[in-house]
Amino acid sequence: METKARRRIAVVTDSTAYIPPDLIEQHNIHVVPVILIMGNKQWRDGVDIDPPAFYELLRTSRDFPKTSQPNVSTFEELFTELSKTSDGIVVIVVTSKLSGTYDSATAAAANLPHIPIEVIDSQYVSMALGFPVIAAAKAAEAGGDLKTVAEAARALIRKCKLYFVLETLEYLHRGGRIGSAAWLLGSALDMKPILQLKDGVIKPVTKVRTRRKALEMLYQLLQEQLPAGGKVHMAVINVAAPQEAAQLKQQLEARFHPVELLEVECSPAIGAHAGPGTVGVAFYVE
Repeated sequence: METKARRRIAVVTDSTAYIPPDLIEQHNIHVVPVILIMGNKQWRDGVDIDPPAFYELLRTSRDFPKTSQPNVSTFEELFTELSKTSDGIVVIVVTSKLSGTYDSATAAAANLPHIPIEVIDSQYVSMALGFPVIAAAKAAEAGGDLKTVAEAARALIRKCKLYFVLETLEYLHRGGRIGSAAWLLGSALDMKPILQLKDGVIKPVTKVRTRRKALEMLYQLLQEQLPAGGKVHMAVINVAAPQEAAQLKQQLEARFHPVELLEVECSPAIGAHAGPGTVGVAFYVE
């Protein structure tokens, strides 16, 4: 009896997800780099420059960083190449309300109607995007078809949440990504804002006077969101704040006992807008 070949679905995301490299390799995830710009120089995120090198430039350069979405042709080239070995492609990208990456990917898909492609707006960044991408990749590994793999991503997007603490609002403000948190700009300079990404945009949660109180408030917010005994998956994210991220990870382990706890440095494509000193937590409950 002839065995039917397993259907193979390729999973694609962009570099703002900043999934740990070992998980990208393990789950065969394809990453399209966002473009980083500073002055008259530009780099492909995660290809031409890594976070430590970029954040060092951020500290020393007089030029304010900018980012640009991957262009349509970059997605077209990848989709065409993947179609040679895949029956379809599921693409999960950064929120369309903060980036044009979704528009580039959908335009590329429209230009290649002969290739089954599903493009999903995650409404998130960093590991709140990364977790759904990994879920899609696992569904693809299990032999899921295009619809099944896409639904695996969408199901987890509905569960994910992301909170973060900024050192300063300057980068969000100057980069034009501040959203409804703009009202915080009139606060005293020493105020530390706690923000969330919700419905694809940055929204304020609260503000406190010290970094220590901000982190304590972050723990309190998580406590309110996490049901007792729930199986929680977490990722600590940081922008050039590795020591604080390590401490935050220890506290989360002690307080919430997650079944999965990752620690990742933010992609420069996100760090350029959040600014050095940012720490946060992406999470979901099974």
